[in-house]
Amino acid sequence: MQVSFDHWPYPRWIAHRGAGKLAPENTLAALRLGAAHGYRMFECDVKLSADGVPFLLHDKTLERTSNGHGIAGDLAWSELSQLDAGTWHSRSYAGEPLPTLDNIAAYCLRNGFFLNIEIKPTPGQEHLTGEVVAQHAARLWRGAATPPLLTSFRPEALQAAQAAAPELPRGMLLDSLWSGWLPAAQQLGCVALVCNHALWDAATLAQAHAAGLRALSYTVNDEWAAQRLLELGTDGIITDRVELFSPASPA
Repeated sequence: MQVSFDHWPYPRWIAHRGAGKLAPENTLAALRLGAAHGYRMFECDVKLSADGVPFLLHDKTLERTSNGHGIAGDLAWSELSQLDAGTWHSRSYAGEPLPTLDNIAAYCLRNGFFLNIEIKPTPGQEHLTGEVVAQHAARLWRGAATPPLLTSFRPEALQAAQAAAPELPRGMLLDSLWSGWLPAAQQLGCVALVCNHALWDAATLAQAHAAGLRALSYTVNDEWAAQRLLELGTDGIITDRVELFSPASPA
């Protein structure tokens, strides 16, 4: 099943991992800071704890962005919830916790914000993570005017999300244009392609748009790159530089 919109409901500018450079990435603090800079849509990474709780973290392991150790998906949420996910960034964020998807959903729904959930499985848990994240998202956003956009580099995760919650929009993440990328996105019922920004050119954009897919880009942190994508006519720009790019800027 391919979800369709009468109009594309998401803002063009999307804050990567919240304000993931100015604040500790993938935390509620980062989303709040992105919102303070005028952003209304956020990208975040979601994986599962050992006991099946969807929570925000980019890496497979905990060391880079918390005071934890080892593979995050091997720990129960009761352990993960006690970690400090802020001190690594700066003293002012000491004690910032890892948030659950439920925490982030509550914040976004109460403030009218949009979310791009990247399904980021622990290796070997692609299908389970796609299924559980989609189920939780469908529950959390039930009745909402605009659901979250589910994306992943892993087709298996998107396939599981499609089976679990076919009504939720999906996007395929691409870091290269591997053979069969467009038919794969169509088979998965995707509404968007989210590419490394260097992959977009006029021909590739025309292919995506002709197939009814929106064209989004990551991670765009330079003015020249953003200008090129705007001139091409792409549909969404994911950036760390919330202090550089105003989401109110004209397209």
